[in-house]
Amino acid sequence: MTTRENSALRADGFTKTYRRVRALDGVSFGVRPGEVLGLIGPNGAGKTTLFECLAGVLPLDAGTLRHGDRLVSLTDRASLIFYMPDGIAPWSAQRLRWALDFTIGFFGGEAEGRDAVVRELDLAPLLDAPIGTLSKGQRKRALLGIGLLTPHPFLLVDEPFDGLDLRQTREVAGVLRAHASAGRTLFLSIHQIADAERVCDRFVLLSGGRVRGEGTLQELKGQASDRGPERAAPPGPANLEEVFLALT
Repeated sequence: MTTRENSALRADGFTKTYRRVRALDGVSFGVRPGEVLGLIGPNGAGKTTLFECLAGVLPLDAGTLRHGDRLVSLTDRASLIFYMPDGIAPWSAQRLRWALDFTIGFFGGEAEGRDAVVRELDLAPLLDAPIGTLSKGQRKRALLGIGLLTPHPFLLVDEPFDGLDLRQTREVAGVLRAHASAGRTLFLSIHQIADAERVCDRFVLLSGGRVRGEGTLQELKGQASDRGPERAAPPGPANLEEVFLALT
């Protein structure tokens, strides 16, 4: 039996307008329990706006969010969804050790998971460094550590691989996959399509504030084929980049 904690999240008709610009235009999609869902789109597609509306940071002009069979209010989102924006340095004067412990205490995370996250993300050399002094890649791993220590069922991360080199990207991708396999649901906004293809189970393709496709790579390839031969991905094995271009 599906419980509320591990039930699906469903966004319907998300619409957000900035003056005359419609950043989100009737966006609808689902997030399945225990999956890694990738939000794919170019700069300006509306990815960050979508995450901010999901997390309740920005108010919607229209649209609903459901968790299982119930509507999710703005108040409910604080315990259901944790959003980690890109390019931030929270508590910049505090040491990373303090930030991890504070996260566990404030949000009610599991203290026994701290050492595992430190090991998985190679954070031990950074524990006594103030967060504001970390390099871009170090700060990204630190922020991922903070996010993974929260107890929220759904974790939204904007650009989880930004600032990481190839080896670090593959290692972090493995960590995220392992946490999803253990039951955490991850929704990742990823600019680099090759990185998304490596780590995600399914994808939401966003362009011009609209969803252009949703599903696994094979399902998306089928959606492109259904739009006619002029829109289909090339025959044979298609990568996510080819499918994205065919659908958008």
